[in-house]
Amino acid sequence: MSERKFRRLFTPVTLRGKTLRNRIVFGAHTANMAADGLPTRQHVGYYAERAIGGAGMIVVEPMPVHPAAVLTRGNFRPSDDGVIPHFRQVTEAIKSNGAVAIQQLYHVGQHADADNSFHAGWSPSGLPSYHDSDGSHRMAEADIEETIDGFVQAARRCREAGFDGVEVWAAYHSMLDQFWTPWSNRRDDRWGGSLENRTRMSREVMSRIRRACGDDFIVGLAINDDQDVEVALSREALAEIIDRHDREHLMDYVTCGSGSYFDFYKIMPTFLYPEKLGADLAAVLKSTVRHALITAESHIRTPENAESVLSEDRADLVSIVRGQIADPHLANKAASGRAEDIRGCLSCNQMCWGRRSRDYWISCVINPSAGREWEWGGDRFTPAARPKRVLVVGGGPAGLEAARVAAERGHQVALAEASDRLGGQFRLAGMQPRRAQIIDLIDWYQRQLTQLQVDVRYGQYVEADDVAREGVDHVIVATGSQPPDGAFQRALPQFDAIPGTGTVLSAEAVMAREARPGKRVIVLDDGGNWKGCGTAWRLAEDGHEVTLVTPDPLVGKELQRMAADAPLRRALAGLGVRFLTESAVVRWDGKTAAIVSLLTGARQEHTADSLVFAGTNRAEDSLAVELLARGIIFTTIGDCTAPRQAAYAIHDGRKVALGL
Repeated sequence: MSERKFRRLFTPVTLRGKTLRNRIVFGAHTANMAADGLPTRQHVGYYAERAIGGAGMIVVEPMPVHPAAVLTRGNFRPSDDGVIPHFRQVTEAIKSNGAVAIQQLYHVGQHADADNSFHAGWSPSGLPSYHDSDGSHRMAEADIEETIDGFVQAARRCREAGFDGVEVWAAYHSMLDQFWTPWSNRRDDRWGGSLENRTRMSREVMSRIRRACGDDFIVGLAINDDQDVEVALSREALAEIIDRHDREHLMDYVTCGSGSYFDFYKIMPTFLYPEKLGADLAAVLKSTVRHALITAESHIRTPENAESVLSEDRADLVSIVRGQIADPHLANKAASGRAEDIRGCLSCNQMCWGRRSRDYWISCVINPSAGREWEWGGDRFTPAARPKRVLVVGGGPAGLEAARVAAERGHQVALAEASDRLGGQFRLAGMQPRRAQIIDLIDWYQRQLTQLQVDVRYGQYVEADDVAREGVDHVIVATGSQPPDGAFQRALPQFDAIPGTGTVLSAEAVMAREARPGKRVIVLDDGGNWKGCGTAWRLAEDGHEVTLVTPDPLVGKELQRMAADAPLRRALAGLGVRFLTESAVVRWDGKTAAIVSLLTGARQEHTADSLVFAGTNRAEDSLAVELLARGIIFTTIGDCTAPRQAAYAIHDGRKVALGL
């Protein structure tokens, strides 16, 4: 059945004599795990897990080809043969588990980061960086030759380390794209002007790699689609450039992503964007090139997405990155007819790009083993030496993960949930606009618990006496959190709650439809995250006149690291939501809010029918307190330990279940 459903996806394909067992690529992304510029056991475990999971080809994170290209703390050492033996461990782990191993080679050009590189950015014409406010150095011809050789030597190291090929990065307005693009290439020498001159550098890079590494070495090329930016290359211009390379047989495949340094939000598109973004450019190139295979990348989350792109003949390969971070066994599950068992990516960017943007190694909200494979054994679970009877109290994300993993390991698990459904506060997040993937995840948990024969008990409010009667071997308390009793604003620590006589509604009560706000609503967002912003969005979509007040300098401050803040603000502005930033509410009487500017101290009166507060919750730890008093041994996880984001609740659940 799976062969019929995903017929194209699981058809093998050959590149330079290497057979890919399927069309699924785990594409390049900076995992940011290097130590002293060298790959580690963390890399080995991370990539091995995706190879074990069935990916056909794995493109290992970018290698900067020159000191000017270093972009993150976790980048690999450029221009150093000392990386070769360390990379051999990575390539052996990938290839021994059946996948083809490629490494991406990159240079960011003018968009450099001196904080990490301590090197000037190099570029065709010395234009400013879009990564920060720095300028760049206009390359002399000797600099161009040095950079070309940097690509070639990096490819040589890859071959010596056992990689099957390299992917040359020309995406996102990187160095090679800067030479292609007339806006950024204003040179009047043999490296600028005509198409022949503007493509000279990339053609030299790729032809010299071929000469250095041989005819059996795969050479790929990564590009991007950025049609909303006037100065970026159009699809037609890109097709002409790629055709120019293809006629010379310079590359074996082309990967088509989306976004750029001009529009960073579409590089790792969140759920705010349509799916399959890279497929449009891929389709243009698929009808143009004659030799290279075309890979569609960007927001292709699922095997169903991938099969549709392939069956419509829009691409030859599909790159599923975040989908295989979330579930490294996506390919094998789809191939064996178990697509419903795939843990679907939320397209949230919270722990992948969200951590990487802060210069940490990446992980995943719903797969806390991502980045910890070397430590936790990946997304596969060792049976417990002595199965136990386990009671999990609370069916939010922490309790769900603890119950699932404990049952996977062979423990006999009962899960008690006080309400009539699973998910806890996380379900409310899934009721916000465009966030239904969270509901899909909760449904996935429900299916997994059923398959694992977990005894799920709905409508069961558990007290200490109930736990004592159960007589289980281990009790896991995952009772979550509750909205705060008042509305404590971090900007006004002298007040435990907003002064005044007016009733303040919680964002949770509004999303659960337990409270019905009036027509004119103030949403006071003290967290700068989805709780406040998503609630404001839901209210605006439902026809309320919404004013969003935040102490932060911009709406959605915490969403910046997830590349979600600007698209969110556009959506809110389009619905007429009014923003009041760097402000706090100093009084609320039920009809009028006094709002103070945190910059000037000036106050304004704002008439409203309702005030909704989104802030930090309080732990619901009453059961834990009771159990402690009774001397009953237990473990707390998730928000009842300390209210945090869902990623940490799921992490707690996985960790405690692995330790049973």
